[in-house]
Amino acid sequence: MREDLDDRLHDFVALDEIDLYADVLSAVAAADRPLTADEIDAVLGLDRAAGAAPPA
Repeated sequence: MREDLDDRLHDFVALDEIDLYADVLSAVAAADRPLTADEIDAVLGLDRAAGAAPPA
C-alpha cells in the first residue's frame, strides 16, 4: 500500500469486495465457457458444505 495515502479514507469492506470481483473477472476471462456456480464458489474461496444450501 502507498505510504502517502490517508488510511482514514479507505473503506476496507469495499476494497475487499473489489478484490473478490476482480478474482471472478479474472477467472471468467481465463475460461473458455461460462463458469458453473461451484467454480465461482471455488474462485471466491467458498465452501458450500459449510454454508447454507444453494437456492432451489
